[in-house]
Amino acid sequence: MTASPQDNLSALYPAHLAEIARRSADALAACGRDALVIAAGQSRDWFLDDQGYPFRPNPHFLHWLPLTDAPGSWVVYTPGAKPKLIFLQPHDYWHVVPAAPSGYWVGHFDIVTIRTPEEARAHLPGDASRCAIVGEANAAVGDFAPDNPPAALNLLHYRRAFKTPYEITMMRVASKLGVHGHRAAEKAFRAGLSEFDIHCEYLEATRLAEHQLPYGNIIALDAHAAVLHYMHFDRNPPAHAHSFLIDAGGQFHGYASDITRTYASPDTGEFQALIDAVDKAQQGFCAKVRAGQSYPELHVHAHHVLMHAMREQGFITCSPEAAVANGISPAFFPHGLGHLIGLQVHDVAGFARDETGATIPKPDGHPYLRLTRTLQPGMVTTIEPGLYFIDMLLAELKSRPAAKDVVWNKVDAFRKYGGIRIEDDVVCTEGDPVNLTREAFAAA
Repeated sequence: MTASPQDNLSALYPAHLAEIARRSADALAACGRDALVIAAGQSRDWFLDDQGYPFRPNPHFLHWLPLTDAPGSWVVYTPGAKPKLIFLQPHDYWHVVPAAPSGYWVGHFDIVTIRTPEEARAHLPGDASRCAIVGEANAAVGDFAPDNPPAALNLLHYRRAFKTPYEITMMRVASKLGVHGHRAAEKAFRAGLSEFDIHCEYLEATRLAEHQLPYGNIIALDAHAAVLHYMHFDRNPPAHAHSFLIDAGGQFHGYASDITRTYASPDTGEFQALIDAVDKAQQGFCAKVRAGQSYPELHVHAHHVLMHAMREQGFITCSPEAAVANGISPAFFPHGLGHLIGLQVHDVAGFARDETGATIPKPDGHPYLRLTRTLQPGMVTTIEPGLYFIDMLLAELKSRPAAKDVVWNKVDAFRKYGGIRIEDDVVCTEGDPVNLTREAFAAA
């Protein structure tokens, strides 16, 4: 009998908590403070209104415990002592009150329940000046206000790139949730549904509300796929959809998955051939998610491989090397190959050189790359190459000398498809990479 995800989390959590405590102790030493105090955060109201935005907790808070709905709560950690959770459970009949903490993690905390945000001050350390207080300004309670010491955050952010086995398990569940939605979305596309209805099918399959998604769904039919962050959700389906790009993820206890797939209608063999070429290239890039791999070098390598595919498919006449050198490749692949992922979809410290805040610059000519670090075991990164037919970028390319190397009638015929992006979440290990996304699709 196999263990359930909950059983796995229970077994993995103590080691995770010990690692977070070690990192926190080092962060406190770096900034010369005695205690780390983390605010979950407060809800925010719309301007001039009494309604608010959905609550999103501080990711530093979620790193300690899987409590996604605890506005006004705090975690307090002093090295050598048991961590404390100050849990806000208000008396309220206007809103649903957060349930009392329960589950595999509660025994690892001293838990104090308060009824108003102001009550937290009596349970926080007496001398705020000796604390590294992490959070947004609106979490302040009296003299206890977040100051976010850079020395502490630089260290915590740098190390957060290295996921514990507990975190990988969280992300594996998030991947499975996302894949359920992707399977439903592809079926809805094949049935001729609108973007809005495909989106609804995705929500139904994942059992997530919109505010529980890790990011807004990108559901793009035909030329809409040429808008990289298309989130319009057209209510009217096209008479016949030629292509479908979906970029959508799942979320589990604050941990995200980020998954993209592109599909062609059965009568578009030429576009399916290009999808297949991008998919083959993408799997090759995923295979290079290994310890010691420079991510910028992998990104530049991706440009060369994708331009090879464009030449093979008849879109350009020059060599892949020339297409990269003369600026053709960014017109078709304008974004970065990927980014770190975890508690945030674009997780922190993608450019960090070390724990002090020093950074690694992006390669020249690649302004949108989000990750410049060398991959190491424990890192989880997305791999998301794409090829697009974006009118604005193609117009710019057409005005340059490199335009002579582009087969424009072929390019123009593909504008109706919008573009292709294929994205997986991949774990760097001591050996072969672990592709959480392909793993989830295989099991679905």
